[in-house]
Amino acid sequence: MALLALEHLTFTYPGAARAALNDVSLDFAPGSYTVVAGLSGCGKTTLLRCLKPPLAPAGERAGAVRWNGVPLEGLSSRDQACGIGFVMQEPDAQIVCDRVEAELAFGLENVGCAREMMGLRVAEMTSFFGIGPWLHQSTLSLSGGQKQLLNLASVMAAGPEVLVLDEPTSQLDPIAAADFLAAVRRVNRELGVTVIMAEHCLEEALADADTLVVLEKGRVIETGDPRMVAAQVASSGSPLATALPAALRVHAAVSAEEDALSAPLTVAEGRRWLEKWAQNAGARTVAHGAVAAGDDAAAGCAVAGAPLPAACQGSADAALAARLRDVRFRYGRDRADVLRGLSLGVPAGAVTALVGANGAGKSTVLKVLAGLVRPYQGSVEVLGRRLGALRRPAAMPVALLPQDPTLLFSRETVRAELEEMSGDAALVARMAARCEVDGLLDAHPLDLSGGERQRVALAKVLIARPRLLLLDEPTKGLDAAAKASLGALLADLAAEGTTVVVASHDLDFCAAWSRCVALVFDGVVAACAAPREIFAAASFYTTAASRVARDVFPGAVTVEDVIACCRSVQVADYDGDGRPRGDAQPSRSALGGVAQ
Repeated sequence: MALLALEHLTFTYPGAARAALNDVSLDFAPGSYTVVAGLSGCGKTTLLRCLKPPLAPAGERAGAVRWNGVPLEGLSSRDQACGIGFVMQEPDAQIVCDRVEAELAFGLENVGCAREMMGLRVAEMTSFFGIGPWLHQSTLSLSGGQKQLLNLASVMAAGPEVLVLDEPTSQLDPIAAADFLAAVRRVNRELGVTVIMAEHCLEEALADADTLVVLEKGRVIETGDPRMVAAQVASSGSPLATALPAALRVHAAVSAEEDALSAPLTVAEGRRWLEKWAQNAGARTVAHGAVAAGDDAAAGCAVAGAPLPAACQGSADAALAARLRDVRFRYGRDRADVLRGLSLGVPAGAVTALVGANGAGKSTVLKVLAGLVRPYQGSVEVLGRRLGALRRPAAMPVALLPQDPTLLFSRETVRAELEEMSGDAALVARMAARCEVDGLLDAHPLDLSGGERQRVALAKVLIARPRLLLLDEPTKGLDAAAKASLGALLADLAAEGTTVVVASHDLDFCAAWSRCVALVFDGVVAACAAPREIFAAASFYTTAASRVARDVFPGAVTVEDVIACCRSVQVADYDGDGRPRGDAQPSRSALGGVAQ
């Protein structure tokens, strides 16, 4: 018998034209690890919330959710709270106490746990998750990754048999996300807890799972072994394919192998497969021989990108939309500096990405550029004028889209939100269509999904026609197709002359769409260069594609780079010693035209 089972579950939100979940049947065995994937609006969050009665959405429901054969609604509130743990997407949304130790005990107190047992469980979770060094700190002082780990530890303190996670890493930097998923892996493997996780990005999570469920418009279209299902998605041409692990996507594009079980899921598997593929195709000779020797015929496989912007090179003559010099800023006189002498030049008419860990200072840089906060030292020049006042001039054509787009909402409909910015109906309609929200004009902004809210907020700020557009984590909550659409939109805006600065943890997005990348570390810019220079040189703060391919194709940092390099290599006829016969040579790379 399944520990948790959905039996023909159908759910429809009030007033909705179609069901959010349509005849969904799934079994979750004890100790299993299931990843639920799908495009935005496919029903992932609705499905997960139906597994936790206090969080279940309001609407019309048919079918059943059973716990050990018993309807979930038949369990007592205590059994539900203790048996099923839930970690939300927003780290701050789940924390209720001001001290870490109190947060760990809060859930236990609410289910009436005896004090002696409470002490034991808090001690165990503190040790298991390694949070002892900050046990007595304020929860406000924690980084995003620490807050999410605290949420996980607090949920696990109750001893649940099932752990449900709704895109838990979407707001974490890559290293914090990897650490969090490693903790979930330990919970599953060492404690035997059943894990059910919804994720947009499958790069790290998929290798840990034993089942992958793919939803589309509320229906289960695929379920089974992650490697098999992912390979089917990759070969199907589905928009979801771009969310799959980099190694598997390259394999699907260039390998002639039919066996899906041979498809690599992890970076390590991808490196081994690509090394073998390169030996067979002659690419290894290209990468390690001719390129190293400067052979022009092979140099393309080193992935020559577009020239580095002069602003990134620190040229004083570069065309700049903004420049920060030795900027220092703190949130309060008695608090530590967030920016510690940060200097940055922002090239005009291009997309610049700010990357770095949670708390490094990326969001603060955007606020400084927007004129929302005033440094106590240093100078800030934006669009040819020096910012000396706390508030930026009203006419200054700068727009900031914050991490929480709901901060920009104050009206009852999307249409009213957009019309608030302009009385030009044609402009409103044009921007709604450009941001793909023209079908949402009559909806309430707070009734939309996270990705839809992001697009509405973007449309609202673009109506003001800013010359400098600042975006704080704009890919948060977006599926792979929506990210590609956003990237193309930002590229178009840059081509039209708008300068775009993006603060993001999404390194794949930054590698694909930015022109210049600045790594913010400890309140300063630690490195600033073109995406391929930054990500090809980094070991941890880089893309999965770079980690897979760097020994074969130096400089390839996106899946598209790697695929292009593979396709640029001509398969020659080899003799018994593995040497190409005749004058067979690899062709020049097709990457010369790939945009950065």
